Amino acid sequence: MNPQGKAIIFSAPSGAGKTTIVRALLEKKLPLEFSISACSRDARANEVDGKDYYFLGINGFKEKVEAEAFLEWEEVYPDQFYGTLASEIDRIAANGNAVIFDVDAYGGLNLKKHLGEKALSIFVQPPSVETLQERLTKRSTETPEKIALRISKAEEEISLQGEFDITVVNDDLATAISDAYKAVTAFLEQ
Repeated sequence: MNPQGKAIIFSAPSGAGKTTIVRALLEKKLPLEFSISACSRDARANEVDGKDYYFLGINGFKEKVEAEAFLEWEEVYPDQFYGTLASEIDRIAANGNAVIFDVDAYGGLNLKKHLGEKALSIFVQPPSVETLQERLTKRSTETPEKIALRISKAEEEISLQGEFDITVVNDDLATAISDAYKAVTAFLEQ
């Protein structure tokens, strides 16, 4: 395998299972290293700064934008910014690994545009919008209003799946992980 300089981009609506799939791939001891995204929101109870995200706050995020520290970034929801720091790519490349991203659909398309043929973009599709709503509700991390906002955005993101290299449908997690593993290993072996 020749992982250095390559990137694997996983994108999906919130609740589709992309993070679970990415974590499963990282456990398989592939030459992958997770790119930690930056965000402006506060950490949730189970999240750790510098491991799950770099929690910058709104002002800190805007300062990084001004300093052109991001490879890509966007305002996902009003005053909720997410982005990929260029320093993350450099850190992982220095370790000789491929970068694996867990980003929303717009971030994924921006990364693919920037990285081109060095990147494999994978869209994780939920079996249905109803299933997505159930998953988000079961998390118990968001208000009903925020869930409604995420569902609205999810419908928009699902319409973009044709712009990704491949789509993995997550109606059975074990199958979705297996499909993703096959795609990633084939790409890394090129």
